[in-house]
Amino acid sequence: MLHDNDLISIQEVREKVEKAWAAQQKYATFTQEQVDAVVESMGAAGRAHAVELAEMAVEETAYGNVQDKIAKNLLNAEHLPNYIRNMKTVGVLRELPAEKVIEIGMPVGVVAAVVPTTNPTSTAIYKTIISLKGGNGVVISPHPRAKKCTAYTADLMHKAAVEAGAPEGIIQCLTTPTTEGTQALMSHKKIGVILATGGSGMVRAAYSSGKPAFGVGPGNVPVLLDSNYDLADAISKLVAGKAFDYGTVCSSEQSLVTYLELKEKVIAELKKNKAHFADDQQKQALGKLLVSAGGTINPACVGQSPQKIAKMAGFQVPDDTSIIVAEIDGVGKFHPLSAEKLSPVLSVYFVKDFAAAMDICDQILHFGGMGHTCVIFSNDQARVREFGLRMPAMRVLVNTDSPGGSTGLTTNLLPSMTLGCGAMGGNVTSDNVGPQHLINIKRIAWWVRDARQVVHLPDYRPAAKVVAAAAAPVAGSPGIDRQTVAAAVEKYLAQRGISLSGSPAAAPAPVPEAPKAATVANVAAAVVDHFLASHNPIGRAAEGSACATCSYAGKPAGSPAPAPAPAQPEPNPPPPAPKITIVDFVAETDVREAIKANKKIYIGPKTIVTPAARELGDQHDTLVMAQRA
Repeated sequence: MLHDNDLISIQEVREKVEKAWAAQQKYATFTQEQVDAVVESMGAAGRAHAVELAEMAVEETAYGNVQDKIAKNLLNAEHLPNYIRNMKTVGVLRELPAEKVIEIGMPVGVVAAVVPTTNPTSTAIYKTIISLKGGNGVVISPHPRAKKCTAYTADLMHKAAVEAGAPEGIIQCLTTPTTEGTQALMSHKKIGVILATGGSGMVRAAYSSGKPAFGVGPGNVPVLLDSNYDLADAISKLVAGKAFDYGTVCSSEQSLVTYLELKEKVIAELKKNKAHFADDQQKQALGKLLVSAGGTINPACVGQSPQKIAKMAGFQVPDDTSIIVAEIDGVGKFHPLSAEKLSPVLSVYFVKDFAAAMDICDQILHFGGMGHTCVIFSNDQARVREFGLRMPAMRVLVNTDSPGGSTGLTTNLLPSMTLGCGAMGGNVTSDNVGPQHLINIKRIAWWVRDARQVVHLPDYRPAAKVVAAAAAPVAGSPGIDRQTVAAAVEKYLAQRGISLSGSPAAAPAPVPEAPKAATVANVAAAVVDHFLASHNPIGRAAEGSACATCSYAGKPAGSPAPAPAPAQPEPNPPPPAPKITIVDFVAETDVREAIKANKKIYIGPKTIVTPAARELGDQHDTLVMAQRA
C-alpha cells in the first residue's frame, strides 16, 4: 500500500486523466445544444451553492472574506454563463459563402486546470465551465491548502454536468495534490492544454512542460487619478476595489498616483472611505512585513484584513478600517510598498502633473506588473488614449475599480479568472481567457482562383535546361550516339587529370571526329563540370577537395600526397574559472548598472528577477544562469 504522497498523487493523475479522456471521447460527439445544456446545469449548481462554497474557501484557506468570495462565485456561475450562452464552440461555427470557407470548432481534449489558493472555488467553477463549453474534459489540480473546497466544487460541477447528459468522469479533481503530481498532470500525454493560475514558479513549470499552456503573470496595478474626474466617485471605487476580498485578486489596485494640487482633497476622501494613513514608522514596519528582502510577498499576509495586518506590523487601526494607505516617493526594491502586495494595503504617490503621473505608472508596471492591468480615472478622452497607448498593460481600465473591470464584472471584457499578460508578461495570450481559447478551429476551403492571379513568377531557366539545350542536335546534322558521347567525356576527364578507375589518367586515346564533334565536346564539358560542382560544394578548383565518385582531388592525378601537418604543441592549461556571486534579487536598475559597467549578473534557480529586468537582461545578454557550488 502506498504511503508516499508524491507517488499517490502521480498514480491518481494517471487514473483520473484516463477517466476524463475516455469521457471526453464521447463528449466530443455532442452537439452545440447538448453542450450548452450541460453548461447551463453547471451554472445553476454554482449559483445554488455560491454561499456554501465561499464559506468553505475562507474556512480552509483563511484568505479573504465570505461576502466577496460569494461575489466571485456568482461572477463565474451567473455572469460567465450568460456572457457565453450564444457563443458557438463545437460543430460548424460559421460559413463564409463569399470566401468559400467553413469553420468548424474542435475540442482540444482534456484540460489540465491548476487552481490557486486565493480563489479556489470561483476558479474551479470558471475553469470547468469554459472547458466543457469547448467540448473538453478537465482534470483539476487544487492548491494543497485549498484541496477540500476545490474538490467539493469540482464534484458539484461534475454531478450537474452528468445530470444534464455529460459522460460520467468528464470532470476530475486530484485529492492528493503535490508538486510532483501537478507536474505529472501537466506533462501527461493525454492532456491537450494547460490552464494555469497561480504563482510564477508554477506558471513557468506549465510553459516548460512541453504542452500548450495558458498562464498569467503578476499584477502590480497603478491607478492614475486625473484632476478632471469626480474625486468622490474615483476614491469610492478605488477603496472598494482594493478592499475586495482583502486584495487577493491579482488585478487589485496596488498604487494610486495623482497630483500634488489634489493632495488634501484626496486624503480627505480616502479617510471618508475609512482608509487609515500610515505614519513613517508604520510604513517602515509594513514594508518589512509584506515584502521579503528577496522581493517576494509574505504569504502570511495574503488576503488578511487591514486590522490583522496592522497588528502583525506592530500597530492598531480602527475596527471599521477598509484599507491601509502609505505615501511613498519611489519605485523599486528600495521601496517595497511599490510592489504587488495581495493585501488591503495601498501605496499613494503625489506628483506635479499628468506627465509625471504617467512616468510613475509606467515604472510601477515595469517593476512587477508587465502586461497585466492599469486604471485611469479621467474625463479627458485625449489623456485616456495617451495613457492607454503608453502603458505596458493589456487591460487599460477607465473609470472603474480594477478587480471588477478586469474580470468583466463592470466592463464588457469577457468574464474571466485567468487574465493573460501577453508576450511582455511572459504569456502566450493577452486576452481574458475563455472557451474560445480551449478549442481548435478546422477550416474547409474551396478553390477560388488560379495561383497566377496572385503570384507573378519571373521567367527563369535553370542550368540543367541550359545543358539540355546545348545537347540538342544541330539542325541538318546526324544524331550523336552513346559511344561518341562517352569517348568525349573520358577525353575531357583525362585533360582534367581525372580517372574514373581511380588510377592516374593515361593519355587520352584519339577520338574519331564525328560530324559536329565540337558540339559533343562542349556538351561533355558542360555535363562533367556540372557534375563535379554538384559533388564538390567548394568548387572543383579547391585544393584538397575530393569527389566521392571518382579520383578527382582538385589537382592532377598522380601528384604526391601532401606531407602530414606538423604536430601542434600541447595547449596551456586553461586559467581557473573566476569566482562568481549568485544574487537573490534583480530589478531593472541592477541590469542597467551592469550594462553600463559591462558586467554580467549571475542568477540561480531561486533568484527573483522582475519582468522588466528579465526583458532588458535578455536584450543585452546580461543575466547568466549559474548553479550554486
